[in-house]
Amino acid sequence: MNVKNNKRRKESQEKIQKAFIEALQTRELNEITVAELIRQTGLNRSTFYANYLDIPDLADQTRKRLENEFSDLFAHYDYYNRRDGALLMFRHVKENQLFYKTYFKLCTDDRHLVSPYDASRAEKEHMEKNVKYHIEFFRNGLNAIIKLWLAGGCRETPEEMAEVLKQEYMGR
Repeated sequence: MNVKNNKRRKESQEKIQKAFIEALQTRELNEITVAELIRQTGLNRSTFYANYLDIPDLADQTRKRLENEFSDLFAHYDYYNRRDGALLMFRHVKENQLFYKTYFKLCTDDRHLVSPYDASRAEKEHMEKNVKYHIEFFRNGLNAIIKLWLAGGCRETPEEMAEVLKQEYMGR
């Protein structure tokens, strides 16, 4: 029985998503087919459709998984007693380049990584005025820096990138 969270189903989903991510590295989303993914994974077509409606649904679920993994990176981060959040993030990006390249490829509608900087943090730092603009500016700038770094093969060290971010954000 293919119950929602059973081990076999999770393994099938992981196989399909892994094959999908690999295919995305050389082709566009609209060029990837269910037939190709089941051939690559050795799974049945019915297994694919038991987990996903179609390729766009697979893309959406994969994107959401990647967003959750990024958010989990900062789930228990203590913003007020630690100051290495940028370094932690850049290390994660460098260690998981395929993950982030895939994520940005799946975001075709101005979506961006969930920033560790959110409205509640901004309010705690007494930035109530125009906070929505500040957060949007920070998120988009951060995503642009990450995309540029990835495109260059992450040549700079995570420490250098954290310093770039620090220098851009001085005065806050």
